[in-house]
Amino acid sequence: MTVPVLPAAPVEDRAAEIEALVARTRTFVREVVLPVEDAHDGDVEAAGGETLRVRLQAAAREAAVLAPHAPVEFGGLGLSMVERAAVFEEAGYGLFGPLATHVAAPDEGNVHLLDHVATAAQRERFLAPLARAEVRSAFAMTEPAPGAGADPSMLTTRATRVDGGWTISGRKWFITGADGAAFFIVMARTSGEPGGAGGATMFLVPAGTPGLEVVRHVGTVDRAMLGGHCELALTDVFVPDDDVLGGVDEGFRYAQVRLGPARMTHVMRWTGAARRAHEVAVAHVAGRRAFGSRLADLGLMQQLIADNEIDLAATRALLLEACRALDAGGRASKETSIAKTFAAEALDRVADRAQQMCGGLGVSTELPVARIARELRPFRIYDGPSEVHRWSIAKRAVRAIAGDA
Repeated sequence: MTVPVLPAAPVEDRAAEIEALVARTRTFVREVVLPVEDAHDGDVEAAGGETLRVRLQAAAREAAVLAPHAPVEFGGLGLSMVERAAVFEEAGYGLFGPLATHVAAPDEGNVHLLDHVATAAQRERFLAPLARAEVRSAFAMTEPAPGAGADPSMLTTRATRVDGGWTISGRKWFITGADGAAFFIVMARTSGEPGGAGGATMFLVPAGTPGLEVVRHVGTVDRAMLGGHCELALTDVFVPDDDVLGGVDEGFRYAQVRLGPARMTHVMRWTGAARRAHEVAVAHVAGRRAFGSRLADLGLMQQLIADNEIDLAATRALLLEACRALDAGGRASKETSIAKTFAAEALDRVADRAQQMCGGLGVSTELPVARIARELRPFRIYDGPSEVHRWSIAKRAVRAIAGDA
């Protein structure tokens, strides 16, 4: 199908438009989002949950910063991956910022996937309300052992062909945003066996479909994600043929449409959060005196500051390289794996150093640093653990250099 593209515009006009959007997003997050987040220590449910989402997104729409990545036909700007980088970083400066501006996972990634894969009817039924922030969604792939996790080929949830469609049975967990989602994109096996290549299909499953149950919230350290990370049970869930997303047995291929860009938008958002932790810490050590001078003038403190600056700059450089490769139409598997692995670890280091710089305040609720570190830590695991990405990066290097099959 044809993917909508932004009308041609002079480069300088487009650059100015993005720059203005970055500035508006920065102001919106600082003036509207941070006071709410700070008052509730980054706990989205304590801050109001779904009611908060509706309120913040209404304010974002008024400020012209809502869903700028969404397709133009649904009121977005259709931002490219490179164009998203600075905008999403400003949104991520506040833990509630991505939710408020509707660029949070999993909805942002699902908008991207549906925009590239959905049929015309699916665009109207699923993409349109999601892009306009009228509903939330979830992406259901991960399963309890021995099912799909870091190795998606272990997919065990099974879809069986029946008259007029499919029935799906299986178990999913760590499904972000599941509680309150209006629909789910469910990965299920339509052929082959767990551990084999291929054989997966994506299905669009509205909430409330008989046999689909949100069983529980899996307790996790992070608290800023609306809808939690949930366990799902699917028992003979019927999905009509019209709600198959993409081709049958093509699910893993379509997943790449979503996963590479989604990893990079995670990097963008978390760069913003890590930058806030760093800036708070630098302001603290610049104003705190000990041992006869400002903390910021001590050599060991300057090393922490410099290392944070280096990690933030290197993260942005690798991110933009991967985004350019994605915008050029490639899968950019190598570039996105490198950027994701480096960023997840570098940004975790930034937050950790920021805590150290702030001393006791760094592990308190008096500053946002501790909660940012809390929320950032899982990024080294989800969207591919660092170890799995390193394995993949190494395999590609050996194949390219030594010619291994």
